[in-house]
Amino acid sequence: MSLQKQVMDKMKEAMKAKDTVALQALRAVKSAFLLAKTETGVQAELTEDQEMKIIQKQVKQRKDSAAIFIKQGREDLAEPELAEIAILEQFLPEAMSEEAIEKVVIETIEKLGASGMQDMGKVMGVVSGKLAGQADGKTISILVKKHLSK
Repeated sequence: MSLQKQVMDKMKEAMKAKDTVALQALRAVKSAFLLAKTETGVQAELTEDQEMKIIQKQVKQRKDSAAIFIKQGREDLAEPELAEIAILEQFLPEAMSEEAIEKVVIETIEKLGASGMQDMGKVMGVVSGKLAGQADGKTISILVKKHLSK
């Protein structure tokens, strides 16, 4: 079942349960799907990878917002953002542990023969492709920098 279909099913459940937080998050994702479909001018179906990236972007936006709200001492505004993150993350694959990500980073550096920071782009591209949907780009970046700057 496609992610779009899953989002629609969860949206129906949220409507029946009168869960406004879930409904708001799911409507935002549905809107992002529609925008992505019409961006190219062609009503083409989105691939599963594109759908995954859209949901990841929605989660990242909410994490950034929640972090800003918490930093400003506005927990009342951060709570709905964190609740929406929990709802959206159920559509994403299980996130990898930092140790597992680090193992992939080290293997990729050895495989590519990367020796310094000038190779960061190459390593990031390969690792990001391998771990799409399973790891945060920021975490990958930090680990790649750590191992290339040794």
